[in-house]
Amino acid sequence: MSLTRILLADDHTLVRAGLRSLVEGFDGFEVVAEAGEGREAVRLSRLLEPDIALIDISMPGLNGLDATTLIIRDAPKTRVVILSMHSTENYVLEALRIGAVGYVIKDATVEELEQALRAIDRGERWLSPAVSHHLLDEDLRMIRGQPATTSGLELLTRRQREILQLIVEGYSTRDIAERLSISIKTAESHCAQLMERLDIHDIAGLTRFAICVGLISQ
Repeated sequence: MSLTRILLADDHTLVRAGLRSLVEGFDGFEVVAEAGEGREAVRLSRLLEPDIALIDISMPGLNGLDATTLIIRDAPKTRVVILSMHSTENYVLEALRIGAVGYVIKDATVEELEQALRAIDRGERWLSPAVSHHLLDEDLRMIRGQPATTSGLELLTRRQREILQLIVEGYSTRDIAERLSISIKTAESHCAQLMERLDIHDIAGLTRFAICVGLISQ
């Protein structure tokens, strides 16, 4: 019987080691590659086309949400599961909107992780129970006429999120343009637009926002 091939992507070496140990302890699964940042996860997915990619939402260079978009586009046979500390509605809905088939909270039990991988392997979707409960709470808020919680991240395009992450990681406009193969003028335009959409007009503010919404880690 062939094993289900898993790609792990998390920027913490010890976390990846722990995940590898857990996943390879589940009968029928094997880890075929690890990535410590988003672009490497995309590259390995294109190269290896794993059955499942388990992607951390907060990674340097390219966050898990935008990496998911590219993996789904370039390795369509790979089913993506988001691994996150956040259970709020906006993260989950954005992950599902871009095509992720699972969302696992980092404080999930070992049993939940195995259940998630087996469900995904069967072609099903999986949400951690904590996520499901939170979505139900948000639905009830809307039924009662109360506004649902939002983060502001949904206001940005994928390219704007990508540029935001690079800005707060310390890249200059020239560096961003070279990294993304766009003109400096285009990079400046994206930066101005994302600041306007968020109504944040300084690097410190953008950094606080990126940390609050989980785009980058502290």
